[in-house]
Amino acid sequence: MASQTQTVRFTRAAAERALDHGNGVVRLAPAWVPRVFSTPGRRLRLHPDDYYALGKDRGGIDERWLASPIRADNGPAAGEFEGLSLVVDPSGELVPFDEFIDHHGAQLIGERIWSRHGKWPAFAKFFDNEQALPFHVHHRDEHALPLGKVSKPEAYYYPPQLNNHLAAQPVSFLGLQPQVSRAELRERLVRFADGGDNRITELSLGYRTRLGTGWDIPGGVLHAPASVCTYEPQAASDVLCMCESWSNNREVPDVLLWKDVPADRAGDFDYILELIDWERNVDPDFVANRQLIPFETEASLADGGAGFFEKWIVHKSTAFSAKELTVLPRSAVTLPNQAAHGVVVVQGHGTFGGHDAAAATTIRFGQLTDDEFFVSEAAARAGVRVENRSSTEPLVLLQHFGPGELPHRPAVS
Repeated sequence: MASQTQTVRFTRAAAERALDHGNGVVRLAPAWVPRVFSTPGRRLRLHPDDYYALGKDRGGIDERWLASPIRADNGPAAGEFEGLSLVVDPSGELVPFDEFIDHHGAQLIGERIWSRHGKWPAFAKFFDNEQALPFHVHHRDEHALPLGKVSKPEAYYYPPQLNNHLAAQPVSFLGLQPQVSRAELRERLVRFADGGDNRITELSLGYRTRLGTGWDIPGGVLHAPASVCTYEPQAASDVLCMCESWSNNREVPDVLLWKDVPADRAGDFDYILELIDWERNVDPDFVANRQLIPFETEASLADGGAGFFEKWIVHKSTAFSAKELTVLPRSAVTLPNQAAHGVVVVQGHGTFGGHDAAAATTIRFGQLTDDEFFVSEAAARAGVRVENRSSTEPLVLLQHFGPGELPHRPAVS
């Protein structure tokens, strides 16, 4: 979100200047998103006075979107650029990221993704809530495409750097118990209209949070993420259906149950059941199939911890993936990647390509930072030099990729 003194507009000159200035690495401004159905957990490193900067009727800021090519679907009160990343032009202007992508096309995100998608089809976010989110589901393509939207698979990683505490409910409800029937689920959905708590999570299973791990959540899988500040790579979509009627010590508005439903199916609970991927929700091997345990890359294993550690932290989806890179004090590394990607710094300071890079500590609403970047495919393939200038503290980056950057486990000898 830009400050009042910064101009947000697209010009060809600014778009060209920003990409050239960083040799294919561009700096991004923070994109803050409020949600009326949640209470901020206050771990986004936003200034304590600014979590309700958009006013009480908009809700608290509990999300920061990273390398986002889309706007938040937050109703008519949403700002013009809400949720959309803004490229920082070295001249001082800010360029909307969606127009920046459209202008550069394959030069920015690579011919493979551009020819297939015609856009950057992924982004990431930090979401940060004092309570667990309401139990909800995201559409698969067969339900999203008729609405003019796309499916929203997502994944979670719990970064230790952003979780000095785990807030009020560090338990995620994911999927359904294997013995649950469609009739039982429908009965809880119908109770949504009665007000109060429809107790739908009684049909699910709760999983305690383990920092440094995560979950893969395809479209159609019910989930109520824990009260943990979470790094969430996902498809570029904001489609959802809230299924829990009571959350965050308040009722969830009915409009969030029916937000993304065809007009002729509004009020039809059978349509909500159609959104559910039943096989995946009642999978008796849910943990083995959905839990994300990080593993080191081949380059990291070869280095042996001399200067850096690199791990795949999101590695089960074909729609996106993510790495964590830790550069040790007074070390530098140049690691090539095969695709364009977004980057956020969560600990330490140094340089990233030609840019200063530093984890934020306290950010005022509208203030620029040195912690977020987007890397073009050409720059990624050439390798971006990352230098840690601290003599004591690691430099830690999270990197999210779009479709096709498929992680593989190194062979163990």
